[in-house]
Amino acid sequence: MPHRIARASSAARAIRSLVLGLACALLAGCAGGASGLRPLGLAAEALPIELSRFMGDWYVIAHIPLSTEANAHEAVESYSLREDGTIDVRYRFCEGGLDGERRELAMWAWVHDASTNAEWRVRPFWPLRLVYQIAELDPDYRVSVVVNHTDYAWVMARRPELPEPTLAAIAQRLAESGHDISRLRRVPHDDGACRGEG
Repeated sequence: MPHRIARASSAARAIRSLVLGLACALLAGCAGGASGLRPLGLAAEALPIELSRFMGDWYVIAHIPLSTEANAHEAVESYSLREDGTIDVRYRFCEGGLDGERRELAMWAWVHDASTNAEWRVRPFWPLRLVYQIAELDPDYRVSVVVNHTDYAWVMARRPELPEPTLAAIAQRLAESGHDISRLRRVPHDDGACRGEG
């Protein structure tokens, strides 16, 4: 029993650390006003985004990461639409390796720009609000790029792999939009659950 309590306490500390790190890293982007984001090229004909189609699991293929996810493996972002139109967000990954400790962060979000459904606000805890923009989305809703200003980016797909030419083209557009792609990191995946316990 003491061992279980210690493990649970360790998991709670890890989650608090993840949330606080995310809060500190994104504090500059938390204001609810104009985002100043420069979309990478979400075609007008693709708007507004159909939220119901965007829901579900997205594998994080590559990212310009927060410090708290800099060594993430098997990263998956999951979205679930609530009846009131807000969105449950769950981000989970293994820390440090495919057999690393599992970490999970539960948040909720709402659409900030209802004319496109492409810009959200995400709240890990009150009163923090994070800017979240779907900057690219393919017509089949299989590949997406999410950005927070030009500081962070997440390239995501419905499967745990993405062809190198596709990723290279996305990286080029990120660079053209002002992102530092020297920080772009490929997230390792093995299409399996973390073996560590969180």
